[in-house]
Amino acid sequence: MKYIDIHSHLCLSDYPVDQATVIANLHKNEVGTIIIGTTLEDSQEVVKIAEQNDNIWACIGVHPKEGRVPVFDENEFTKLVISPKVVAIGECGLDYFKLDGNIEKIKEIQKKVFIQQIEFSIKHNKPLMIHTRDSYDDTYEILNNYRGQVRGNLHFFAGNLGQAKKFIDLGFTLSFTGVITFARNYDEVIKNIPLDKIHAETDAPFVAPVPYRGQKNEPSYVIEVYKKIAEIRGENLEQVRLQMLKNAQSVFGV
Repeated sequence: MKYIDIHSHLCLSDYPVDQATVIANLHKNEVGTIIIGTTLEDSQEVVKIAEQNDNIWACIGVHPKEGRVPVFDENEFTKLVISPKVVAIGECGLDYFKLDGNIEKIKEIQKKVFIQQIEFSIKHNKPLMIHTRDSYDDTYEILNNYRGQVRGNLHFFAGNLGQAKKFIDLGFTLSFTGVITFARNYDEVIKNIPLDKIHAETDAPFVAPVPYRGQKNEPSYVIEVYKKIAEIRGENLEQVRLQMLKNAQSVFGV
């Protein structure tokens, strides 16, 4: 494994026809990945995929926008977390983008389910894979209540430098997607935080990087994200590659 994509989606619902090809490409390009559950059913599937493949690991949890009323079934997730291939809990967090209906009630439900997963991660000594959209302040406030007890990564980080530094101070890392290959509003954060706090991800099958933009994304394309991080920082690609492998080992034990 020369590269690792720390956040991708490889369930059959994401790749109904070519899942096997996507996994073959991953191995061919010496890329490992952590595949993400967003529901109990997805989480069950990612554990199965991870257990069947080298250099693929699983993250299990419930996305904050999973249905109108997300539910975290601790009993069922306890059956999954015992797998040695489960390396994180999530993606969990808060997502306030385009909420409608009783917005305050929805936010409270999201917070409750988020807290359940934080406490589950502490109980099982697993890092968190955080999803936060239009909700950085509330996400920070909740995590800060568990300062010193929690660790993990904010996936698809799109906050500003001040927010980045606050989450790093909490003990979290930040990951960046292929969006950085065609949008410049991530550059300031990438340049100004320590390299040992950065990961590359694809969020496949979404947001494919240049030169694959407009296509269905896949984990093997994470190499382009590595290249762009090195370019933005003005650093040697090989040094960046090696450090980000160390970062994944440190945070997720992969």
